[in-house]
Amino acid sequence: MPAPAANLLVFLSSAAVLVLEILAARLLAPYVGATLETYTAIIGTILAGIAVGSWYGGKVADRRDPRTLIGPLLIIGGALGFLAIPVIDLFGGGLRTAGATLTVTITALGFFLPAAVLSAVTPAVIKLQLASLEETGTVVGRLSGISTAGAIIGTFLTGFVLVGAAPTRVIVRGTAVFLILLGLVVLVRLRGATRVGAGTAVFVLLTAGGSYAMAHPCEYESRYFCAFIVEDEDRPSGRALWLDTLRHSYVDLEDPTHLEFLYTKLFGDVVDSFRPEGQPVEALHVGGGGFTMPRYLRETRPGSHNVVLELDPLLIEISEERLGLDLGDDIDVVTGDARRSIRGVDEDRFDLIIGDAFGGISVPWHLATLEFIHDLDATMTDEGVYIANVIDHGPRDFLRAELATFRAAFDHVAAIGPEDRFGPRDRPAGGNVVIVASRSPLDLEAYLAENRARGDDAVALHGDALDEFVGDARVLTDDDAPVDQLLTPRPTV
Repeated sequence: MPAPAANLLVFLSSAAVLVLEILAARLLAPYVGATLETYTAIIGTILAGIAVGSWYGGKVADRRDPRTLIGPLLIIGGALGFLAIPVIDLFGGGLRTAGATLTVTITALGFFLPAAVLSAVTPAVIKLQLASLEETGTVVGRLSGISTAGAIIGTFLTGFVLVGAAPTRVIVRGTAVFLILLGLVVLVRLRGATRVGAGTAVFVLLTAGGSYAMAHPCEYESRYFCAFIVEDEDRPSGRALWLDTLRHSYVDLEDPTHLEFLYTKLFGDVVDSFRPEGQPVEALHVGGGGFTMPRYLRETRPGSHNVVLELDPLLIEISEERLGLDLGDDIDVVTGDARRSIRGVDEDRFDLIIGDAFGGISVPWHLATLEFIHDLDATMTDEGVYIANVIDHGPRDFLRAELATFRAAFDHVAAIGPEDRFGPRDRPAGGNVVIVASRSPLDLEAYLAENRARGDDAVALHGDALDEFVGDARVLTDDDAPVDQLLTPRPTV
């Protein structure tokens, strides 16, 4: 085999492995979330596949003519890429989150074999290129370097270009077709190569068909989320926006004052009792989602101005097309990561900040740290109030750490939610809790009066009771924010 052809085969097969690795996160996210555990499972599984494929591929290449291996490996690797789609949809269906063991298991079922088979191409090509023992180091070094270069390009191409240009499943299928066609070309070009048998052809057709047969939940797909809209059977004008595993937002198309979720009702309690009723405010929203709270402020406090920091431009389109959003002059949206976007926001401007940014069931770690909270604090007026939604379960270690972080930034902090959310660590009753913080004293009685007026019985934890609940929890910083490890994942609805 000519050296340029060998280089190209190693480059392309290695690039394909990393294309599948990056896309694995998007295929898995609707079922198990996009958490650190998900990425850890994917990286570990792909590395295991590469290790096994390289080792076993080299062993087989020593026993058989490598020319009979390369084409079939590419074809079968492409077919297994097709197969990853129905496997993930089959075993992920019905899940709303998963622990580490289940996440690794589903990832391995979908991606271990394609990574292993495609990684066996490199040692087979190396075997063909070894003309003498005197140049073993040169050949192995060259092809190993080209393999790594292919992996790098596959990573960059997928993350920076392909994911933004086409849906995940389209890219996976395109990669699979490319590998199969490449394998057929190799079979033709390498004299003496084994022909594709009927069994292999049937396998390819079945996996290709299977990749289209399984249903998947995504109506919309962006670089960040799998999104879909669910109509409320009990409320004809109600719409829920799901992002990956989380029912993220709820909007009533006819009544923007309707707040469906517990935490949005708690937001409403603070908003309604903040300043004189109906007085306009300057509000900053970290996370847009379905734009529930900007619409609520528009309706309940006419003349208010809202600035929304939203990561995903697709959510703006969905909200306008499916959720009845009219941005108007009173809602300005800044797209991009909030840590970057906040740098362009004026200081001492906002009366109200609402934090509701999530990736799966967790606040993105870099939006939970003391440094980011200080950035937000700089944009608030002296009497401004920051309210943030937090989800936690089990011993609520993340909630405690986030409260400790807020206390390190603000003089006045409280946590509002059902009383059982603040019980002992050995009596888990987790869920949503709203944190309220300000430089000025908080009017907790007014918040709770609004809560009682609508028939709820939330409590506000503050002062000594808050100190006791937080205990010795760590303050989260950019250098130490293990958010995923502090959370105990549970299924959410």
